[in-house]
Amino acid sequence: MTENRTTFPPVLTRHADAETCVAPSSTMRLLGEGRHTDGGFTSYRSTFAEGAVGAPAHFHTKATELFFVLGGALRVLVGEEVTVLREGDFLSVPPRTPHAFAAAPGFTADVLFVFDRHMDRFAYLRLLGRVMRGEADPKEMAESAERFDNHYVESAAWRDAIEVS
Repeated sequence: MTENRTTFPPVLTRHADAETCVAPSSTMRLLGEGRHTDGGFTSYRSTFAEGAVGAPAHFHTKATELFFVLGGALRVLVGEEVTVLREGDFLSVPPRTPHAFAAAPGFTADVLFVFDRHMDRFAYLRLLGRVMRGEADPKEMAESAERFDNHYVESAAWRDAIEVS
């Protein structure tokens, strides 16, 4: 019996060919986006300077975001709980779950991010880099919430964790 599945071409990005977005305290290497009718994926690798903030509290309505810590330590908010992920730790954050992340105090972080669907994240990361470098207005981030499925929220738990550092 032959299985009836639509196949998509493999995505291969060589390290030397990956686009890099540089912000003051982090570097994002854009690895691959698959634009499939069944959802696709997005993947990138970020390295954060010691104690650097990665993202404020936010959620996605459609995508699950996956984190795999390649090196260092990453402080994360999931819901209202703050914890630290260390090298080799994996985290899956389902849709509509508030989350945030930053390099843990005293650590750098090297993290592989994967979204379980194509969300035009590369365009978002390029915009983020421009805002962080002062080349774009921060209002553009708020105005792009629906386009990039990135919805910012207030989190007392995250604010308290960041202020303690």
